[in-house]
Amino acid sequence: MKIKEGFILRQIADSYVVVPVGQATIDFNGMMNLNETGAFLFQKMIEGTTKEQLLSDMLAEYDVDKDKAQKDIDAFVEKVRKENLFE
Repeated sequence: MKIKEGFILRQIADSYVVVPVGQATIDFNGMMNLNETGAFLFQKMIEGTTKEQLLSDMLAEYDVDKDKAQKDIDAFVEKVRKENLFE
């Protein structure tokens, strides 16, 4: 899974936002607000990753059980897919 070119992640105070830049602004209006965990996952997706690697990274970074982490990852991936942000 890899995020399309033209989307950047920024931290503003205690919030994280994904905004389109360049050509991406034509297809995506607005921005996506994320919490800290969402920003962590989104950054991994910018670099390119798999669900298995996301799970491994999340378990290493956060104190969360495997089932909860997997459910959160699945929900987040679906949110990103609905916004059509994957290559």
